Amino acid sequence: MVNDIDLSRRVFSCIDNTTLHATDTDTTVEAFCRHTLELQGEAYGPVAAVCVYPRFVAAAKRVLAGSDIRVASVAGAFPHGQLPLELKVAEVQYAVAQGADEVDMVLSRGLMLEGDVDGVVREVKAMKQACQGRTLKVILETCELPSPALIAQASQLAIDGGADFIKTSTGKGSAGATLEAAETMLRVIDENVKKTSKKVGFKAAGGISEPAEALAYAQLAKKILGDDYVKNQTFRIGASRLTDCLVTFLT
Repeated sequence: MVNDIDLSRRVFSCIDNTTLHATDTDTTVEAFCRHTLELQGEAYGPVAAVCVYPRFVAAAKRVLAGSDIRVASVAGAFPHGQLPLELKVAEVQYAVAQGADEVDMVLSRGLMLEGDVDGVVREVKAMKQACQGRTLKVILETCELPSPALIAQASQLAIDGGADFIKTSTGKGSAGATLEAAETMLRVIDENVKKTSKKVGFKAAGGISEPAEALAYAQLAKKILGDDYVKNQTFRIGASRLTDCLVTFLT
């Protein structure tokens, strides 16, 4: 059995180290990226990605050039998604043009709650096309979906639209990730693997600040989708405070 230290090292390599503050600047984002580079150790390597607002993608790319750390950008009117689709798509296109390797878009909860399933899928498909082959993570904001059934439906619609990952939360809502919502999402992914053999990724984000919390999500993913699922190609943890805490735990 993989022990906590071994699993923690794997979790570290699955972190999207995140800075999404109203006070972010090119200078603070560059410093954040330099700090992220300094955190990697011989025993656990670098994090998976740094996640920033679209206007800071180029700054992050400059600092992280030559490393294995990818640059992710939130887009699509993060965190609420309340813009016309053409403007959401334009923001994704801007992030990609700036050099984003990954895009974290927000699902339209309004369309979900209205029952406009075709509209939800249409938006995800449009964003996926705008990504031009980059990894697309679709944020469900599960705290705004009032039942497990609705979370499961949103998960499936995001997958139907072409999501490479489905993600719990923006970190800006009334609540963040929960193990209950994560289990619902992971079971939808598992059912899709059984039906199509396509293994969509999962990202937990929002309020995960302690190593024990991150490990709980990794263990849940292992339980449902197998040990091989916990790698950064299919499993991510969105974090700001967790990264430094996990380094302390590992050293």
